[in-house]
Amino acid sequence: MDGPPRARPDRDRPDREKSIPSSPTFYTGRSEFYDHIATLESAVENTHSVLRSLQLLPLPAFARDSLPPAQPMWKSRDTMSSMFMRKLTTARYRRLITLLAQLDEYERIADAAGHIEMQNGIASILSLFERPDKAAQLARKHIKLAKFDKYGRTHTVGKRKESTARVWIIPPVVDNPFARTESSHPKVDVTMSQILVNNIPLNEFFASPADRARIVRPLKLAGVLGAFNVFALVRGGGTTGQSGAITHGIARGIVAHVPEVEIILRKAKLLRRDPRMVERKKTGMAKARKRYTWVKR
Repeated sequence: MDGPPRARPDRDRPDREKSIPSSPTFYTGRSEFYDHIATLESAVENTHSVLRSLQLLPLPAFARDSLPPAQPMWKSRDTMSSMFMRKLTTARYRRLITLLAQLDEYERIADAAGHIEMQNGIASILSLFERPDKAAQLARKHIKLAKFDKYGRTHTVGKRKESTARVWIIPPVVDNPFARTESSHPKVDVTMSQILVNNIPLNEFFASPADRARIVRPLKLAGVLGAFNVFALVRGGGTTGQSGAITHGIARGIVAHVPEVEIILRKAKLLRRDPRMVERKKTGMAKARKRYTWVKR
């Protein structure tokens, strides 16, 4: 009786080469995601070193504040999940967005410094993760500039809480003080510019200094305080809402006269309506959040 079959010698077996994975992250189960993460981390590190060599990093606070505003429009988590062929958790999506935000900041620094080649390289990477309708969404957010009438005035509408304000802004017309006049009446000194609210001077209509400071804030930020006459008609609400509505209208009008200050006013959040409203009173409570004192007996 013959014994068990002998194993074939190794020389009779065909040589089998061990396949090498195409990516070092193959065994993680999320190779697509981690490959993109590695690419972004490498781009962030290389860009950071180049900006440091150009002495553009670290930026002082005043230079960082003067950068163009960030306008990110990243793809949603579900869209990126289909892009990576794996469902993204919140932590992984946040990690990806953090790297993209860092690259976006470096792109704005390169843009402000005039390094077009570096900016284009970063933009090509960011475009892979941006929404395809980014341009349309940004155009929708862009405010419509106020139009000028035949007198050079701008008419804008501002809103806050229950108040609505219509604001007219016009540069003051200063006559030549040395021009001859045929009138025998003495010359009356007129202020260079004024702010009238419902045909009443600002300091008389608003007794609170906080309300007056709120109204002149966009003029101060834009550096045009005293450069324009402002006439406002406001209706509804209280003093806080009315002053906020006038501020909103003034900010929108200034952008039409001085387009260069749009970034400053946008960063100060003066070009959009303040969405905060009075919270309603709840049943069984003294006010919106105040509760009655609990009495045991």
